[in-house]
Amino acid sequence: MGLFLGKHHKGNPMNYTIGQVAKINQLSISQLRYYYNQGLFPFLKRTEKGNRVFDHDALKFLDIILCLKNTGMLIKDIKQFVDWSMGGNDTIPQRLEMMKQQEINVLQQIRDTEENVIKIQQKIARLERERKKC
Repeated sequence: MGLFLGKHHKGNPMNYTIGQVAKINQLSISQLRYYYNQGLFPFLKRTEKGNRVFDHDALKFLDIILCLKNTGMLIKDIKQFVDWSMGGNDTIPQRLEMMKQQEINVLQQIRDTEENVIKIQQKIARLERERKKC
């Protein structure tokens, strides 16, 4: 998934619609609406017509939300992180601890995946040996 920030116009940062952001990040509009309804985007602004728009800062925040989601963090925990982030610098210790714990979790996932790759490679080797016997 790629974060695309686009070009900024003089004093007028670009805003992106939910559809554009969905396409940029290879998500469905319904996924983004679900995340919005779960309280993950309290920072989104709305146009005069009431449409949600993502500015540069919102796209950066979305990037970390997707990172956390893609590394297995539960929506409720991501919401806690978002809530703490909206709380300002007083919540830095809680956010730091949450990120350190997520790092531990992701490193364990990597170790588990590496172990599974070894098992798969061993199975491939056994099957190739069996095929040669036939």
